[in-house]
Amino acid sequence: MTAQAGQTVKTTCPYCGVGCGVLATPQADGSVTIKGDPDHPANFGRLCSKGSALGETLSLDDRLLYPEVYGRQTGWNEALDLVAEKFSLAVREHGPESVALYVSGQFLTEDYYVANKLMKGFIGSANIDTNSRLCMASSVAGHRRAFGSDTVPGTYEDLELADLIVLTGSNLAWCHPVLYQRIAAAKIARPHMKIVLIDPRQTMTADIADMHLAIKPDGDVALFLGLLAHLSKSNSLDTSYISQHVNGMDHAVAVAAVQTPDDLAIATGLSSDQTSAFFSLFANTSKAVTVYSQGVNQSVCGTDKVNAIINCHLATGRIGKPGTGPFSVTGQPNAMGGREVGGMANMLAAHMDIENAHHRDVVQSFWKSPTIASKQGLKAVDMFKTVADGRIKALWIMATNPVDSMPDADAVEAAIKACPFVVVSDVSDKTDTIRHAHVKLPAAAWGEKDGTVTNSERRISRQRNFLELPGDVRPDWWQLAEVAKRMGFTEAFSYEGPSAVYAEHAALSGIENHGSRDFDISIHEAIAPATYDAMMPFQWPAPKRRVGSGDIRFFAQGNFYTPDRKARAVPVTAPVMRKIDPAFPLTLNTGRVRDHWHTMTRTAKTARLSAHIAEPFCEIHPTDALALDISDASIVKLASPYGSVLVRALVTPRQQRGSVFVPMHWTDQFAAAARVDALVAPVIDPFSGQPASKNAAVSLQPFAAKQYGFAVLASRPEACAADYWALAKSEDGWRIELAFGESLIEPSAFARTLFGATEASELIAYCDANSGQERFAMFDGGKLLGALYLGPAPVEVSRQTAAEELGKIHSDTRARFRVIAGRAGADRPDPGAIVCSCYSVGVNQITSAIRNGNCHSVEAVGELTKAGTNCGSCRSEIRGLIGATVASVAAE
Repeated sequence: MTAQAGQTVKTTCPYCGVGCGVLATPQADGSVTIKGDPDHPANFGRLCSKGSALGETLSLDDRLLYPEVYGRQTGWNEALDLVAEKFSLAVREHGPESVALYVSGQFLTEDYYVANKLMKGFIGSANIDTNSRLCMASSVAGHRRAFGSDTVPGTYEDLELADLIVLTGSNLAWCHPVLYQRIAAAKIARPHMKIVLIDPRQTMTADIADMHLAIKPDGDVALFLGLLAHLSKSNSLDTSYISQHVNGMDHAVAVAAVQTPDDLAIATGLSSDQTSAFFSLFANTSKAVTVYSQGVNQSVCGTDKVNAIINCHLATGRIGKPGTGPFSVTGQPNAMGGREVGGMANMLAAHMDIENAHHRDVVQSFWKSPTIASKQGLKAVDMFKTVADGRIKALWIMATNPVDSMPDADAVEAAIKACPFVVVSDVSDKTDTIRHAHVKLPAAAWGEKDGTVTNSERRISRQRNFLELPGDVRPDWWQLAEVAKRMGFTEAFSYEGPSAVYAEHAALSGIENHGSRDFDISIHEAIAPATYDAMMPFQWPAPKRRVGSGDIRFFAQGNFYTPDRKARAVPVTAPVMRKIDPAFPLTLNTGRVRDHWHTMTRTAKTARLSAHIAEPFCEIHPTDALALDISDASIVKLASPYGSVLVRALVTPRQQRGSVFVPMHWTDQFAAAARVDALVAPVIDPFSGQPASKNAAVSLQPFAAKQYGFAVLASRPEACAADYWALAKSEDGWRIELAFGESLIEPSAFARTLFGATEASELIAYCDANSGQERFAMFDGGKLLGALYLGPAPVEVSRQTAAEELGKIHSDTRARFRVIAGRAGADRPDPGAIVCSCYSVGVNQITSAIRNGNCHSVEAVGELTKAGTNCGSCRSEIRGLIGATVASVAAE
């Protein structure tokens, strides 16, 4: 059911795993107003910059609206018949292991359930994996080793009740901003709360940290081994909890004690004073939560990192009680929901184990399926290697973009390109993956989807549709069910809607359970469509028959999901540190920026989210930059044995020496050569199969640019003949950064091509032979088609001001030469680089408020400029500007 104009629909944000509630209200003009849902217990009305801008991402400009077969638009019947035929043929001729599905944490749970059921129960192969393998697989493996189940013990409330929060491998301020704001608010309310940040980089999250441990990459295992040994030596172990509820702790402690202080210092890069302070703080603070994310998981020792953390909480009994516990925060909106239905290659539905014959019988009997996968399938990295060697004959990729997000991404692209039959279901017709599809299937986007998602604290929420399905777009679960019917499985896949899929999923969770498995939502096994539509957010477990107190935390009184119901302390050892290869001496860390998401198919649609960071960059420590002759804002080339990229240099002491950071978001759609996962080795954690995206060996060198440029364009360019370019949406058009290995011979011709000019277009130009500055502006009547600014160094032009000229009428000569000048007029001072995306407040406006408005607090800056008063994601940057500006004024 779609919403009428003015009707507000309660739904859930499609970005990270915080799972924020959203109020979406379609307007009569076709726009959608977005607000945070004050009643949703995940966010209580807060939204981050990405969530706040959701209404600006709903355009159809790049949408895939109709099925296509071999480049030809067609109807659903032909497309689905072909998919079913090709998959059936591959299974018949080469066996069920010859086909694979690669799906996504942006699936709804209902999509995930149908995909898993089709592959494991009817095709008979476990070759279904998900981009959650790149996200949280190590956490899953660590949970299962320690708890016997993939259980997140705590809740978000624990983050506000804790007296100590340890953030390790987690840049909450940018990656989970609403949780960050909840913690920041709790710290203000309870000033005795302490926060420790463990991260090689001084991220924006360091703003609220009382202690920042700038650890070496992959030093986490050694650090938590040291902590466990300290807890034992200082008599800080909870011996009662251990004796009643934990096996193997003596062995785990003994293994930890083998590590010497020198070993700890070498592995972590931390001083004994730093580690001692952290160990004492943890030992002496009973209410402690350890929050971890990709910096822990994306590693060849990610599972051991998770268990090293869990061991410390089991050793102290700090688990399942208010304000305590290890807490994995997920990177995608429904990574948890996918885990619940067995969406990964090594799992069965309802948290059952694919290795367990009884569990397989339970699932097969419930599904009434002709077969059941009897062994683990191919995990993501191995799946694409198998595609490459020809064993996978038919591949269906849904809601994800592996050509950009997988490690060794160039090899992944080559594998997909060579695969005999590739189906891609996606929202966008402009991704680096879908260009290689033989069949393209148009999928429903956020606002059109209808189903459920589960957030990081096990809270299930409805993601409701409020927009009509455009063109011939259909939901993912429907596409899967229709192919299943065409493969001969009609009875098992005749769902009337997503509520029927959810009810079946809920019913399976309760089969032969009785508290033997953690995941149970059988209270909804017979849920009616109307009840499903009205479902309020709730946390599992929610069994049909509640046993016990109904506490939604796990393990305070033990009762783990192992055969003897005791947790397992897993003995781990610190990994051997990677030897430095002189050819690739630096360590590459990849991750997110504040305002973009994954491969930008959604966030790049809004100018607001591109204003903060508009191009790919590489953070470099000043000492490394000096040694490599790299200047700030120049272009640099990073290379590994697997590929190379060109990105902008950002020289900053926030980065650790010997390491560099590059964001993961930029693709061939938005940059010339910035698919950073092309540099990452296809090496994986042996237990989880998760790749090591935080520790890749690379080289770095300056790109010898002879000429730099910046342009604003009324229309998106068809192509760009520059060695380096990075494209971003502006309010009334596009902006593009440029660099050239050789100076342009005919810059005016380049400008004409870039702007899409015609013979009738009018060009004005400016050239300064002494400085090497050249500027061009092209007009069609009073409309600005584009402006190009060139120079021998990164051009100093007010980007915001130049972009604003695209929306103006330029009828007189003075207005046109103001475009060439590229400077703000007295009536509109240059705001500078955008800091606050919510209100488009720039760095110059904030520093002016500090200097001239005497604003020496974030609150004062917000009162004068509104910056930082909405989502709060920029507050740490504002605080940094206050410190720098006040120091500058004092030195004058």
